[in-house]
Amino acid sequence: MEKIINIHVKKLPEGVYLATSEDMPGLVALGRTVTEALEIARDVARKLIEARAERSSELNLSTVGNSFDYPLIVNA
Repeated sequence: MEKIINIHVKKLPEGVYLATSEDMPGLVALGRTVTEALEIARDVARKLIEARAERSSELNLSTVGNSFDYPLIVNA
């Protein structure tokens, strides 16, 4: 089942992007681009969810419904 995790992305002075989430404590990802940071964040989120499942500790995440908003980032 797909879940929604809100991610905050910030460009650091060093030129890399930092992705974190208040929805999922412990999720921290760095990438050279926004796309790379989000791909790494997705992998980290999966691992954190698996680790919580092993300890029988669930997160209260929203389930993806029939529609949702998604900010599309394009290079223009």
